[in-house]
Amino acid sequence: MSPADGVTEHGGVDPASPAPVSDLSPYGEQGAPFDRRSPFYYGFIGALGALTAFWLFQAVLGIGSVLMLVIVSFFLAAGLNPSVEFLERRGLRRSLACAAVIILALGTVALFLVAIVPVISDQISAITKNAPGWLDQLQENKRIQELNEEYHILDKAKEKITDENFISALFGGALGFGLKIISALFNLFVIVVLTLYFLASLKTTTGALYKLAPASRRDRVSRLGDKVIHNIGSYVSGAFLVALCAGLTSLLFLSFTEVAEYAVALAFVVAVLDVIPMIGATLGAVIVSSIAFATDVRTGVACVIFYVIYQQVENYVIYPRVMSKSVDLPGAVIVIAALVGTALLGVVGALLAIPVAAAILLVIREVVVRRQDAR
Repeated sequence: MSPADGVTEHGGVDPASPAPVSDLSPYGEQGAPFDRRSPFYYGFIGALGALTAFWLFQAVLGIGSVLMLVIVSFFLAAGLNPSVEFLERRGLRRSLACAAVIILALGTVALFLVAIVPVISDQISAITKNAPGWLDQLQENKRIQELNEEYHILDKAKEKITDENFISALFGGALGFGLKIISALFNLFVIVVLTLYFLASLKTTTGALYKLAPASRRDRVSRLGDKVIHNIGSYVSGAFLVALCAGLTSLLFLSFTEVAEYAVALAFVVAVLDVIPMIGATLGAVIVSSIAFATDVRTGVACVIFYVIYQQVENYVIYPRVMSKSVDLPGAVIVIAALVGTALLGVVGALLAIPVAAAILLVIREVVVRRQDAR
């Protein structure tokens, strides 16, 4: 009988022959597992996690503008959703209700563009044309004359206003101005399209998100999520209703003053700025009153009195009644939320801050507080 491979005739092991190989592990025996308590392991995993987090952070910054469009579109869809639900409660299917609300919204925007924008454009041109005359009237004031002689403020302002390239220079020249107009129109188109999609598939989208929650908590998560969306929609629609009241009231008042020829443009400015929490109404009142003072002192005084009275009515009558069912926030929380939102995202952050704060406070009350009470 011939000797086995690797075994000598005397029964010894040939050192030059390879080690025996098991049938179960043809590539040899496994080594000891890597020691997860090793400092190298912790350092490698920690560094890998930090790099991944930094990459995600950079990715979010890179798509920040797109995320902003998505967030604004979602808030607009939530603002239109109460109208859709109103039609649904009247027996209309959601698809038909969405179509009706969308057609009404687009029709309103189109009517505004056709009927109001040309008037606003003409009145803004008139304001720009008359602004140098208002500056000349300001120069009659002795104190302003002293400041102008020392700093040449009015002269520089008049030079800028009368410059034909003033508007385009604000946007970086004619090419920059055109590019910004194209970018604004594109963003508007994206917002409209995303709003339509969100509005049509709001229940489907939220239902898919709710399924990510555990089955034992899915019902509670769904109820809280629906309440948050309802509050956001009520706030957005309420904010636009309050702004509409401010614009129409200003239009009615200004139509009987010396600045009646600019009434539509100024009322539009008041309505747009009134959407901004806290400071929007004040900014609108300051702008209108300044132009009124430059036109006629008595008109300026009347504007100041009117807006002081109107803001009290808005703050204590209109706003509480409109917002009573949407947000329930202490005054300090509203101020802090608006300041933080403005610091983070500017005007858009100020608009979104209050409904987001209301949503966070609702979650804290229903989840954190109740959990603490149950202990």
